[in-house]
Amino acid sequence: MKRLKKNILLNYSLISLSILGILILTFAWWSYKSDLILLNHYGYNIDGMNHNEFYGNVTSENMEKVKSLETSIMGIGWPLKAMFEYVAFIPYLIFVYVGKIIIDRIKNKKTLPNTV
Repeated sequence: MKRLKKNILLNYSLISLSILGILILTFAWWSYKSDLILLNHYGYNIDGMNHNEFYGNVTSENMEKVKSLETSIMGIGWPLKAMFEYVAFIPYLIFVYVGKIIIDRIKNKKTLPNTV
């Protein structure tokens, strides 16, 4: 019985960490890529060499949005953001697993017949 429980924990860990990794990589990449798509849509030239080339095609009404998008893509890259998110979500997976065990034990106690 203990061996079965160890296998369940191992399987849960491997499957959940794999799915979590794929989801986080996908969302982190898409967040970065969608910002680049929006910048391109607003007329921002990411390959520019100076202020005039960067913002040459951006209309004045979109300037604030473009500057906020530009700020969001600067700094650490999306792979590092994904790694931080991955590490931050591991305690959540542990919490879910422990919660499942507690709920199963409560259900098992309720279903046991009284033999008094």
